[in-house]
Amino acid sequence: MLQTRFTQMFGVRHPIVQGGMQWVGRASLVSAVANAGALGFITGLTQPTPEDLEREIKRCRDLTDKPFGVNLTILPALKPPPYAEYRRAIIESGVKIVETAGYNPEEHVAEFKKHGIKVLHKCTAVRHAVKAEKIGADAISIDGFECAGHPGEDDIPGLILIPAAADKVTIPMIASGGFGDGRGLAAALALGAEGINMGTRFMCTVEAPIHQRIKEQIVANDERSTDLIFRTMRNTSRVARNAVSQEVLALEGKGGASIDDVKHLVAGQRGRTVYEEGDPDSGIWSAGMVQGLIHDIPTCAELVARIVAETEAIIATRLNRMMGARSS
Repeated sequence: MLQTRFTQMFGVRHPIVQGGMQWVGRASLVSAVANAGALGFITGLTQPTPEDLEREIKRCRDLTDKPFGVNLTILPALKPPPYAEYRRAIIESGVKIVETAGYNPEEHVAEFKKHGIKVLHKCTAVRHAVKAEKIGADAISIDGFECAGHPGEDDIPGLILIPAAADKVTIPMIASGGFGDGRGLAAALALGAEGINMGTRFMCTVEAPIHQRIKEQIVANDERSTDLIFRTMRNTSRVARNAVSQEVLALEGKGGASIDDVKHLVAGQRGRTVYEEGDPDSGIWSAGMVQGLIHDIPTCAELVARIVAETEAIIATRLNRMMGARSS
């Protein structure tokens, strides 16, 4: 069994995390991940109200007795969600693990820590990782350029970002962006991480609450099947390449577009429709370059067991064999 500081700190069997994903991180998926021995996160802002989040947490508890957490992403908005109320719902529901992401979570970290909640903060740069440790995060998740969603503006891939962050922080670190199999987990451990975070790979499982046609599209796609939109707005987002993302890029290519120019294309409700109705061209939806490594739609239990077995085999056979050949 692979034991790391991360598994020990968060009380999970395997060093594998399913991070919060908008419209996807629901009780059905999170409980399946937890029952497989990994750590899953309900996406707090997927729930329309804090009261809905409380009910989703209860649903998850009805489906698993294993550890799971809640993601709270802090986003810029003219009318921000009632973050304090979502935070209260998390605390009062007895959740003991939270994943924060987005803007500076210092206020929320401090409040969660008062209630004995462990905080895993997701970041995209070494400087953000250092700041997360300084403000009290228990662990970090570092997102390389390969990731789905927002990779930051530095364009640093995981092969560099992970060891660079490992050199600067002392708290456990999870590697994110481009991970989908045991080769990735073994590599992450070698680079200084204590485990991996997977989003797109967990989207393509039996229990993921998205349309089967979207899962099949992920399998059909390859590592080139993403677009980076909002580059001209300094808010880069990696999404699955489709007719809508190409239209956004065309508008950005005409000397730069404002959010008002593209908001009818990138509206969150259109992305939700993709997952619910199964038309991959009906809106913007997040997917990473790891699509090129996804070839099936297993259960979460099958996926986690496979990744762990592959990792253990790489460590026990391939690497040890290389060491044996060197010593002889």
